[in-house]
Amino acid sequence: MTDVLPLILASSSTYRRLLLERLGLAFEVHAPGVSETHLAGEPAAERARRLALEKARAVAAEHPGAMVIGSDQVAVAGEQILDKPGDAARARAQLAQLSGKSARFYTACAVLGGRPAAELAYIDTTTVLFRTLTAAEIERYVAREQPYDCAGGFKMEGLGIALLERIENSDPTALIGLPLMWLASALRGLGYELP
Repeated sequence: MTDVLPLILASSSTYRRLLLERLGLAFEVHAPGVSETHLAGEPAAERARRLALEKARAVAAEHPGAMVIGSDQVAVAGEQILDKPGDAARARAQLAQLSGKSARFYTACAVLGGRPAAELAYIDTTTVLFRTLTAAEIERYVAREQPYDCAGGFKMEGLGIALLERIENSDPTALIGLPLMWLASALRGLGYELP
């Protein structure tokens, strides 16, 4: 491999760590400690982009000799942002709200670091159409998968796929939390050896 900077994932997400492992590159994981507070009037896609950059910048400030990856995802139903439900009751409520409807997931990824400093950012938009769900189906799903840390109240990489009628996007890994096709291209452009 060419002489490249150590790679750090600025995330506390197990899902993002598992996705990045697919690329076969050595990396460390550091929690960014960034507040995910909503800013009044901020569009969902811009919020995802801002937070991805803030996470990467926070970790890069502590590790100036590294290339840092930050990512964030914001889910929207209509104009309402769907935060992580946190518990079973809110997960059931989110799924009931989404039953028979579509939601958009904006997944932003940022890569920054190096000399001269690179700062790349990307936003993937995924539209998900949920099939019409019964209360019993929602109850069974939430009890089985406990998707409390997933916006929209479902896990795409697990049984949550059974809740869906259609997914429209350009990168299936983006819905899980990290757009690997874009990220692999960005890292290749920065000198990391990938297929």
